[in-house]
Amino acid sequence: MAVCEVLKMGDARLLAPSAPVREFDTPQLHALIADLWETMAALDGAGLAAPQIGVNLQVVVFGFESNARYPEAEPVPRTVLVNPVLTPLGDEHEEGWEGCLSIPGMRGLVARHRRLTYRGHDAFGHAFERTVGGFHARVVQHETDHLQGLLYPMRMTDLRRFGFAETLFPAGTSAVR
Repeated sequence: MAVCEVLKMGDARLLAPSAPVREFDTPQLHALIADLWETMAALDGAGLAAPQIGVNLQVVVFGFESNARYPEAEPVPRTVLVNPVLTPLGDEHEEGWEGCLSIPGMRGLVARHRRLTYRGHDAFGHAFERTVGGFHARVVQHETDHLQGLLYPMRMTDLRRFGFAETLFPAGTSAVR
């Protein structure tokens, strides 16, 4: 396991669509997942996608009991999601502030599907499916966007709601960092 360098916005590798995982339960896949978890934890992330550490595969990890970057968010179960497919449930969207380890210090207001079903595989190739809403749904959408070469500012409709966290949320007005 290692804490890996997280690619920053502007790196062309973040814009490339990721390849599906073809082989499960391999030492390489388990090592990648361990690196993702360790890197995410070291940076207080809510999730991390393989492309963010320079690996062009459809692998994301996410989940936490509590997170200093999102103190008001409900817990999200620790999840390894390989080759994900998302299906929105209805047309209802909600706006929420997002940050990204590839865009440090910045926040933006992004509309996301309120509820969705996601399915995919774990590291061993076992298929699973979950129906989720709220912050859990937001995290899944954010992380899987990375697999399509999308960063959250590309989803924003009003760039007046994009800026440095310390400016948007001065000390004492929000715990969001």
